[in-house]
Amino acid sequence: MTNAGMEEQSSYDHVLTAEYSSLIAMEFGRNPIVNDEAAFDIYPSPTRPNPSTLPLRPPIVTIMGHVDHGKTTLLDKLRSTSVAKGEAGGITQHIGAFSVPVPASSGEGPKTITFLDTPGHAAFSAMRARGASVTDIVVLVVAADDGIMPQTREVLDLIQREKLNAVVAINKIDKPGVDIENVQNALLAEGVQLESFGGDIPCVPVSGLTGKGLDDLVETISLIAETRELRAEQEGDIQGYVLESKIRKGLGPVATVLLLRGCLKPSAHVICGTHHGRVRSMLDSSDKAVKAAYPGMAVTVTGWKSLPKAGDEVLQGTEADVKKAIANRERKADLEATMEDLEVINEQRRLERDRREAEAAEEAPSSPVVRHPEQQGPKELRLVVKGDVSGSVEAVVGALQCIGNKEACVKIISSGVGDVTESDVLRAQAAQGTIVAFTVSTPRSVEVLAKQHSVPLVSSKIIYSLIDDIRSSVIQLLPPIIETKVTGEANVSQLFEIQLKSRQIMKVAGCRVTNGVVDKSKHVRVVRNRETIFEGHLDTFKHHKKDITEAGKGLECGLSIGGFDGIEAGDLIQVFEKIEKPGIL
Repeated sequence: MTNAGMEEQSSYDHVLTAEYSSLIAMEFGRNPIVNDEAAFDIYPSPTRPNPSTLPLRPPIVTIMGHVDHGKTTLLDKLRSTSVAKGEAGGITQHIGAFSVPVPASSGEGPKTITFLDTPGHAAFSAMRARGASVTDIVVLVVAADDGIMPQTREVLDLIQREKLNAVVAINKIDKPGVDIENVQNALLAEGVQLESFGGDIPCVPVSGLTGKGLDDLVETISLIAETRELRAEQEGDIQGYVLESKIRKGLGPVATVLLLRGCLKPSAHVICGTHHGRVRSMLDSSDKAVKAAYPGMAVTVTGWKSLPKAGDEVLQGTEADVKKAIANRERKADLEATMEDLEVINEQRRLERDRREAEAAEEAPSSPVVRHPEQQGPKELRLVVKGDVSGSVEAVVGALQCIGNKEACVKIISSGVGDVTESDVLRAQAAQGTIVAFTVSTPRSVEVLAKQHSVPLVSSKIIYSLIDDIRSSVIQLLPPIIETKVTGEANVSQLFEIQLKSRQIMKVAGCRVTNGVVDKSKHVRVVRNRETIFEGHLDTFKHHKKDITEAGKGLECGLSIGGFDGIEAGDLIQVFEKIEKPGIL
């Protein structure tokens, strides 16, 4: 192994990976056999060589933009509902998907556009990226009264990186005093080539509140869709993506699946990551049953054995193929987890060897070894995160993991979808952690159990409130910032020696208070030549022969400092108080 360049792996207790094991086998002239059966998986069917023969599909349009720029209100107007009023804090915290029948510009009758509404809050960047990855056209909503904001720039980067078709909708034009031209100039400064400036990106002024300009927006989207000729197979095995997944009472695990190819019907066997199921029923955005789902449609699929992960690809196969693929995917996932564990095990064993060698060297008198104290890591706020849908859980975990510094940080013990359960409380108790419940309820019995086991429970329906609560908890783990405030100063004029009963001599400093108030209960320090030489507390504090607790400016007094006899004439005695302030992240 050493000769083959594997010296680091040659220790007797090092666990080898399959790759290194294969290399050793080949060094001995052996041929490592790869198990073809274990490599079986389900893949999307190959694309047609001539897609122009396929039927047209509805365009998938993703509404994006900064938080509170009116995206959901705009969509409410398009489908004549009221989603925004029902959302916590008035901000979208899920990906909403629904189809809207739209009259075609060419007068060929109504056609359908599938809209995806993505969250604008900073914490939901992964969900926005997921929405963009399956979209045909992005509608970037910019508020006329707010202009370019951080999430607006993030969406612009996404559009340029993924080379997506885009339409800019300048919203809230009904507000008095708004300047549309200013917003257009700001977009131009960000590199957005609008049609009004000779570019290729349409810009439509709209009002989500009054509905003004919405017809123009829909017509613009329809024209872009027509020029792109979006086509897909409307029969055969499906390919799609999970936008959201959650546990629904009475239905179990459900997932919002956006279809890109094929036709999905009840009883079909589907696979998504390491999760699978047999389609029991399909529901549209209004919870109406759907008998068949075609490309461009977003449907809620029930019948999953376990909860699929948002963003994963959904494919269809026979029951036998799905079971075989699931077994291989689970084996692969276990192997990847084992590989991570192997790295940790090997590192721990290496450190243990180094420690034993250091101890052996320390015991030998001829070779002294300087032992360094073990560094302790940052303090951890351990969290068990529960949310209503997998996309929200992902966003919450991502946002909370970013909180902290080298002294205190957040560690996610576990995360999942559904209400808080007793097992969550027991897991949090074992790890001395906190339960975070995002837009899910906590049964009364679970709350009582958490109180009995002293497990903190943080619950919120608005993500930025939740982030603030966790940030406050992390700040409490930080060492406090100690500030000192000088409240009084006295100059030492003369020293006196007083004979005590036990033949001991005590030095007493005769002082005059020059500034503020000298208070016996507070901390004192002795300053000599602008350097602090001692800190402590006053032991004796008198005015003439009378014990006092404080002395104001100009008063003469005698004092001694506990545990310090090195005081000299000319020293400055400063009285100060320590103020504890919370640490800063």
